[in-house]
Amino acid sequence: MLSTTRSSARRASARRIQCLSRSLTTDSTTSQTVLTPPLSLSKPETSKPRHSRLHPRPRPTVPHQRQALPTLPPSFGRNQVLPVPDSTRALLEDIVGSFEAPIRYAFAYGSGVFEQAGYEKQKDKKDRPMLDFIFAVTHSDHWHSINMQQHPGHYPLHSRVLGSSFVSKTQELSPGLWFNTFVPMKGVNIKYGVTTVDTLCADLLNWRTLYLAGRMHKPLRIIKDDARVRLTQQVNLTSALRTALLMLPESFTQRELFSAIAGISYSGDPRMVLPAENRGKVENMVSRQEDQFRELYWRLAQGLPGVRWAAGSKSVEQDTSPHARAAHLKKLPEELLKHVHQRAEGRGPPREADESAYWLRIAGDKELPSILDSEITQIVRYPATVQSLKGIVSAGVAKSARYSVAKVSKWWKGTSFLSSS
Repeated sequence: MLSTTRSSARRASARRIQCLSRSLTTDSTTSQTVLTPPLSLSKPETSKPRHSRLHPRPRPTVPHQRQALPTLPPSFGRNQVLPVPDSTRALLEDIVGSFEAPIRYAFAYGSGVFEQAGYEKQKDKKDRPMLDFIFAVTHSDHWHSINMQQHPGHYPLHSRVLGSSFVSKTQELSPGLWFNTFVPMKGVNIKYGVTTVDTLCADLLNWRTLYLAGRMHKPLRIIKDDARVRLTQQVNLTSALRTALLMLPESFTQRELFSAIAGISYSGDPRMVLPAENRGKVENMVSRQEDQFRELYWRLAQGLPGVRWAAGSKSVEQDTSPHARAAHLKKLPEELLKHVHQRAEGRGPPREADESAYWLRIAGDKELPSILDSEITQIVRYPATVQSLKGIVSAGVAKSARYSVAKVSKWWKGTSFLSSS
């Protein structure tokens, strides 16, 4: 009986221990264990964007790099760079450099830069010829706005009141120039014309007005250069040379050639009819600037077919056959060719019938020199007349009267010089 009692006590003790162990196990699990998050089965994210079928990945951006403007060879157009005395060069550069408004291309021309006959005794600054400039700019309205702030006295009162937009609109009228005249700068009087690079290059290529292109047929000093203008100026010089050759006989002197070229821009100019310009201007210019003319045109003539002009010779010969003249005729500027075509209408078979025969017929016409001269006169007359009238607006009444008196004085001196010589 004692053994039975002991065994019952052991079983009860075992049950209590088992229950205690379960309770401890449950409590420890619920209150002490810290649950960790499950491991991710996917690959970790990276900084690269995810591809999408709806939004494909764009092309990688390439940084935009501005291409440099094409440059001309250093030797191209070297015939256009004419030397002047160092004192003259420094004065011209000083004057142009004093303008705050941006100038893309600038040149000086006339008797104040290159010597002309009839001006030998005018060495004093008071009697020195006025320095003439042409400035080619990008935006004329913007340029005049800046220049009016810096140099208000260069403009007449009404122009300052109406503003730069009025000046630029007036400038746009044929031939596309605005002149400020009798402007004292750096101890001398200057006259400067303002145009746009687009207007300048168009006239150099096509001869629409021959106002700017004609001035650039003659010696000038480039102060600020521009590749586009230099290229079109080379075309302009070649066109002037071809035109003069078509107006000259088989053999002639270089002075006759230069006189024909210099006279292109004066054909039809109303100032040559009125007592407003020196009648002997072409002869005065060529006689003292023969070396500069030769520098401009001699190298160009070597590249033209049928022209024989030796390096040390002042005599020129050319092939005057219809085929050779037709080669020059075809490459004349657009505006002059248009006038020639109009004159040729009704004088033979049309161009469409046989183009080769058409060119040979015109080139072989003995009246071709007079036709070219009369058509150049037609091109020059209107824009030259408009520009003369615009001078009253751009200069004002007082300066216009002063300028006219100066021109009449030059006409009188030129007439006296011709009669004495």
